[in-house]
Amino acid sequence: MDSANSRPFTVLVEGNIGSGKTTFLEHFRQFEDITLLTEPVEEWRNLKGWNLLDLMYRDPSKWAMTFQAYVSLTMLEMHRRPTRTPVKLMERSIFSAKYCFVEQMKRLGTLHPAQFAVLDEWFTFINTEIPVEADLIVYLKTTPSIVYDRIKKRARSEEQCVPLTYIEELHKLHEDWLINRSHADCPAPVLVLDADLDLSQITEEYKKSEHQILRKAVNVVMQSPNKLSPKKPITGDAIQILPKIRL
Repeated sequence: MDSANSRPFTVLVEGNIGSGKTTFLEHFRQFEDITLLTEPVEEWRNLKGWNLLDLMYRDPSKWAMTFQAYVSLTMLEMHRRPTRTPVKLMERSIFSAKYCFVEQMKRLGTLHPAQFAVLDEWFTFINTEIPVEADLIVYLKTTPSIVYDRIKKRARSEEQCVPLTYIEELHKLHEDWLINRSHADCPAPVLVLDADLDLSQITEEYKKSEHQILRKAVNVVMQSPNKLSPKKPITGDAIQILPKIRL
């Protein structure tokens, strides 16, 4: 099979700021058939010497539009990046950028309605004209107060001005998108994991998802000639997945 013409089983890892997305991806580094794509934070921190992430947090009314436009570009590049493995895990997506973060900025008034309209048109064009596909969403479900404490402890300089109310509002947007299905289209079935657990317990929670992600990948690739085949199947007990629903 020509790998250049094949599409991997694509998993989007979604969740609030501080929900442990990077830690979740690192758990899957042990599997040789998986490509891991982490959120391109360093690109946002250094665009030809400009830290767009810092500028956005310091003066969101001035820089939110610029920052989100660049986020869309970098996330689209991740979606379209070729991979020779049968499974790809991505930290966040162009969908959460639009449905959670851009939507939050619109509701707060950080984005002018005209700026939101431009970003909305870009998203609609991408979603219509450029194939951006997902097979499964892993939602790392967290409590806002817990991730707020994590953010303070990890002390990423750009995030120190983020208030708890912002985290709470982002949580609600994620819930309405992925659980309640009342906010926006959900492009794939959703696997919900408890990401409130501390590091001593979270590994066991992540192990639950190994079988579901890899076994589901095996099932999909076996049914489609347009995808690469994993080297070996995974067996194990399934855990509940919420179905894909479009509004």
